[in-house]
Amino acid sequence: MTMNDHNVLLADLRGLLGEDAVLCDGDTLRLMAGDLYSSGPPPLAVIRTRDSACLAQAVARITAAGLSVIPRGGGLSYTGGYLCESSGSVLVDLSALNHIEHISAEDMYVVAQAGVTWKQLHDALTPLGLRVPYFGTFSGAGASIGGGLSHGALFFGSARYGSAADNVLGVEVITADGNVLRTGQWALKAAPEPVFRNFGPDTTGLFMHDGGAFGIKTRAAFRLIPLPAHNGYASFALTDFESAARALSAVARAGLAEEAYVLDAGAVAANVERARSVAGALRALRQVLESTPGVASKCSALLGMARAGRRVVPADAFSLHLVAAGNSPAAVEHDLATARALAQQHGGSGIAATVPRIARADPFPGLNAVLGANGSRWAALNVKVAHSRAPALIRAHQQLIAAHAAEIEHCGVRVTYLCSALCNYSFSFEAVFHWQDNWQPLHEATLQPALLQAFTQGPDNPDARALVEQLRQLTCALFARMGGASNQIGRTYPFLSELEDPPAALLRDIKRLLDPQRRMNPGVLGL
Repeated sequence: MTMNDHNVLLADLRGLLGEDAVLCDGDTLRLMAGDLYSSGPPPLAVIRTRDSACLAQAVARITAAGLSVIPRGGGLSYTGGYLCESSGSVLVDLSALNHIEHISAEDMYVVAQAGVTWKQLHDALTPLGLRVPYFGTFSGAGASIGGGLSHGALFFGSARYGSAADNVLGVEVITADGNVLRTGQWALKAAPEPVFRNFGPDTTGLFMHDGGAFGIKTRAAFRLIPLPAHNGYASFALTDFESAARALSAVARAGLAEEAYVLDAGAVAANVERARSVAGALRALRQVLESTPGVASKCSALLGMARAGRRVVPADAFSLHLVAAGNSPAAVEHDLATARALAQQHGGSGIAATVPRIARADPFPGLNAVLGANGSRWAALNVKVAHSRAPALIRAHQQLIAAHAAEIEHCGVRVTYLCSALCNYSFSFEAVFHWQDNWQPLHEATLQPALLQAFTQGPDNPDARALVEQLRQLTCALFARMGGASNQIGRTYPFLSELEDPPAALLRDIKRLLDPQRRMNPGVLGL
């Protein structure tokens, strides 16, 4: 397209969506060109509308003009899932589609637009005594449900209920030609309540974790559960990574917790840093008290936090943290007692459950954690394997890091770990790389102004950046050799190349059917 053609298209989009819905200023384009790890070419424009019907028309006009469409949710990723391949792209910022449209306590489902955040959804449901079974990720104050379904959101509730995609009943999707389709029972002409997902082939599953390759999600329906009446917490210290992983797997297999996760000492420090300041400590204390029912339980929680003090986990220990939930104190205590016995079998010793208490008391604390406590950069990589493969995976990754120990020390790179349970059958392993470097535009746009002023941006650090990229590539290759599966694939993990030929051919055929000109987020997933 010529510059004149671009101008004609932009004028057309402004006429359709409104002047304020089509953004072409330099600051916006620079911000939207990158995620938390890297940047690509800036888009031609960013569109942001509250009207999904108008968005469908806009998508049809953009692709008919020969440009690509790139969907973006909350933007808080680090795998290139919404980076433009070229400047001949229009990025769709879904943040204005942020309305919760219907909550049915009778039929136990909720319908929300794609730009609704996990925090927004949780805050709307909690006063009603309801919850989505999986209810959000650490970044849920900014991460959206549409992005979570496209890239595999998980954590809060995942040990029992799986990921966001495991709890969705149906989605509404705009395809590359501007058509709008719904999935599951929601697709019926009679327009019934979307309470059954698998009416015929699972068309909902087709659009899960697709990175926006098959279409732009505009709405989703999720199943609901009653908010559990009682929660319980437990933490354990273990001397080595493999023992902690085996304890995690034992608890997961038994189905004893809504969250079950292992942190190394460095990861613990990063996760509790927000409660270390006076203001942060008071906020955490207040939230723990507000979320703990009964005087005796409040006193127990306070005593445990007081005993823990600033030393939440013993130095150099790996720690296992659990949140149990149920409809009676006896049921919760039974699950915690069983978990204690399993942890002890693997060498775990009980410690104050400060980490899971704080995490649950304020699950969506804001987005300051996009940088480390000293303003450092970080980026994570994850993989899902069977429990039986977890110890070998841990050893292999530790050996990979040890082989580069001299370079890692020279460049000031740190590696921490977070492992968690995804239902009772999947072990989630995550390596997090930390380094000092200049920031991405998204870091500066996301941090609270007071914290931004307190931090000093690191100098340009090409050596550390190159080493982190090398370690990420080696890590992804290791995951692939071990037959691991990842969420938030984006453009970072090898995907299509790792599939057997028949499923790879099927996905290519689906892509050609839905997007024959390859205009919908081209390149994501390798498509």
